[in-house]
Amino acid sequence: MQALSIRNLVKVYGNGVQALKSVDLDVAEGDFFALLGPNGAGKTTMIGIITSLVTKTSGTVRILGHDIDTDLNAAKACIGVVPQEINLNSFDRVGNIVINQAGFYGMSVRQARPRAQQVLEQLDLWDRRHEIARNLSGGMKRRLMIARSLVHSPRLLILDEPTAGVDIEIRRSMWQFLGALNDAGTTIILTTHYLEEAECLCRHVAIIDNGEVIQHHPMDDFLRTLKQQNYIVSTVDPVNVVPVLDGCLIHRLKDRELEIAVQRDHDLNDVFAGLGAAGIRIISMRNKTNRLEELFFNLTERSDPGRTPDATVRPETEA
Repeated sequence: MQALSIRNLVKVYGNGVQALKSVDLDVAEGDFFALLGPNGAGKTTMIGIITSLVTKTSGTVRILGHDIDTDLNAAKACIGVVPQEINLNSFDRVGNIVINQAGFYGMSVRQARPRAQQVLEQLDLWDRRHEIARNLSGGMKRRLMIARSLVHSPRLLILDEPTAGVDIEIRRSMWQFLGALNDAGTTIILTTHYLEEAECLCRHVAIIDNGEVIQHHPMDDFLRTLKQQNYIVSTVDPVNVVPVLDGCLIHRLKDRELEIAVQRDHDLNDVFAGLGAAGIRIISMRNKTNRLEELFFNLTERSDPGRTPDATVRPETEA
């Protein structure tokens, strides 16, 4: 069964802006799926339609077999959502926030309390259950929003920028938690601007731009389409003469730092051997960007060459 099935989805706002243009998309049950795109591409509009916060113009959306037009309550019961903006009741206590959320799904207080304890313990918030939400750090608020979304045991979890603004340590711990949650059977759809996050966690990826899905592939297959990778190499000694090597382009960034563009089918061992033969001793090497980031920018710049990196193409709120 598909966790999410979208066919011919269209959204036209009242001001005439077409945010989604006949989108088709499938997410298999049990998948960890990345939905990526630049600001204003249509991601938030799509999520809004899936979660019934935005009214679609036309098309069909099914959540685990439930059509949102004819079986909305059943569809919504399958979904947990972590929105991009923090929308907690800042003056309520952590435990109450999670228990109250359970009530929206028909759970009694007696049922909700043990479940709330379980998800708060999983997210290292149980010892904060009596604390007012406004007193939590930004990372703890993000974790609380995840706990709130999981209290009714949804089969599909939608995460819209879940690690925005949190530090590296908390982000990594959230990656581990989400990976374990997916391994246990929960389907996860992730939107993020941290493309390393998507590459690390997700098995499938779709890229949406200008309201259209322009790529939809298994992550490994998509990454293999990258024609070259760029590396930053630090050297022991200053490099005065940049060597010329077959299969790659090299230029100097600093006295002891080179950028090397290597064709995908070129053996890195040959690159190291060539640098060694030129008398260049290497201290370290790292990717200039991760592979998904490189592909993402190539695709979105090609679809709209005039876009600046952070430009908002269109509004994603109801007109």
